[in-house]
Amino acid sequence: MKKRYKILLAILSLLLAFFVYAFIKVLVFPPKIDKSKITGFSDVHQSDDLSWVGNNWLRKNKYGLWELYLEGGALDRGLAFGSLTQALNADKERAFVTEIRKRVPSGMYFNFLKYLVAWFNRDLEVDIPDEFAKEIYGASFFMSDEYDFIAPKFHRSLNYHAAHDIGHALQNLNMVGCTSFALKNQDLDSTPDMLIARNFDFYFGEQFSKDKIVAFIKPDSGHAFMSVTWAAFSGVVSGMNEHGLTVTLNSAKSGVMFKAKTPVSIIGRHILQYASTIREAYNIAASYDSFVAESFLIGSAKENDFGLIEKSQGKTVLYRNGKDQMIVTNHYQSDELKDEQNNVAYMAEGVSQYRHQRVAQLLAQEETITPNIAATILRDQLGLDGLNVGMANEKTINQLIAHHSVIFQPHQRRVWVSASPYQLGAFVCYDLDQIFHSSWPVAPNLAVHIDSMTIAADPFLYSEEFQKYRTFQQMVSKMTYPDSVGRMQNLSDDDISIFMASNPESYLTYYHLGDYYMDRKQYEEAINMYHKGLSKVIAKASEQRHMEIRLGTCQEMLKQ
Repeated sequence: MKKRYKILLAILSLLLAFFVYAFIKVLVFPPKIDKSKITGFSDVHQSDDLSWVGNNWLRKNKYGLWELYLEGGALDRGLAFGSLTQALNADKERAFVTEIRKRVPSGMYFNFLKYLVAWFNRDLEVDIPDEFAKEIYGASFFMSDEYDFIAPKFHRSLNYHAAHDIGHALQNLNMVGCTSFALKNQDLDSTPDMLIARNFDFYFGEQFSKDKIVAFIKPDSGHAFMSVTWAAFSGVVSGMNEHGLTVTLNSAKSGVMFKAKTPVSIIGRHILQYASTIREAYNIAASYDSFVAESFLIGSAKENDFGLIEKSQGKTVLYRNGKDQMIVTNHYQSDELKDEQNNVAYMAEGVSQYRHQRVAQLLAQEETITPNIAATILRDQLGLDGLNVGMANEKTINQLIAHHSVIFQPHQRRVWVSASPYQLGAFVCYDLDQIFHSSWPVAPNLAVHIDSMTIAADPFLYSEEFQKYRTFQQMVSKMTYPDSVGRMQNLSDDDISIFMASNPESYLTYYHLGDYYMDRKQYEEAINMYHKGLSKVIAKASEQRHMEIRLGTCQEMLKQ
């Protein structure tokens, strides 16, 4: 009996030691700051559509884009960022948590996931440079109390900066699938010129995609820059600095990670704030161990050139193709990384190269790529040779999931940013020379965008087809996620007819209906849907296998 007692005591002691160790490891130690500064940023002034604190301001333009200006030291920038975007940040966090709850309806599993992420992201603050940690910490003081049950504010904010990376790691959920291209002016007699364009296809629900911010930052060290971001997000996924250096991020296939490292958006931020050449950008990227595999497309007005920094979980490569054009999707292109196991496995899915080829086709059709033509390419929803492959196909350039879309002209220091939704709204133009090299008083009549250079919204936005896409989205959500009490919803015959008519050329329509019928043991109907789905252009080889395997299972069930 005593022996059993000793064994039990030893087990309990080990468990206690483990939990104490785990608790200590997931503790987050915020930067040391002068907290008396917080009070000075709590009182935000309002005048018409303008909010300001000190020289920092926020306003919403007529296209629905928020425009933000921040200046000063790291803590001051963070405090201003947090105070000015307090309401937007509360909405963004609510949208983020609501989407997680939708995907993870079980309260028990949600709590398990919370602790798992905390363990996985332990020591995350150590992997973020002190300057950016201070900025994030300053903004976190103005986060909502509503989700303090998940984690303290600074801890949550750090983890949200890694959300983009988690999306990369979960590429099979179609959260990330970006497309970028860069090119030089093809008229050799003209002055040096480049154009760089990108779709940032990070999707975590419709609410999360709202309220994007065009931020203009004048830090007290490094270079002034703009980026397209969201409330209290200090990382950079798309941006250009005052020297005409651009940064855009494209995910690559990552291996399994057991501990978080530096989020790629923080690496992008460091590059944008402190690099003015491609080599400087490479040196910064190479100095980090990244959270996930990533490609950084860098444009440099100083050099009239562009390069691709490909970063795996262990190696950083600078790739230059020696051409006047570069296309980047989601696979590595350098000799050093293209044969890496994860890259080969991802390329076997057949989606990234297909999109790459479609961009090449569209670029080849034009003698000169203007910003307007670039916008048309970024909005393209067709497959190779103009084939209709249905809406929301991951093989298309425009998958109707983009958080934002951007076009840069580095030599002119101009940037166009798409208004919502996706890349369908107007592309609004900004001139960084004008913004950063002029005196900008905080005034209600301030206008930083150039109306005369706006690229009009995509006509598709006002079409019947777009309304059908909205119906398609709603029906997919209804079929994919349980209701508030955890039950999968049933569809009426009318629902199914409407769904099939909403996106008839997409394999996804029949993919989802096949799964819907099979889960309800309606095998004949499922077989019919899988046959239809397999006759369409399917984005990924794994999705084709999914339908083929389920089709065979349904056929076997009917024989029994």
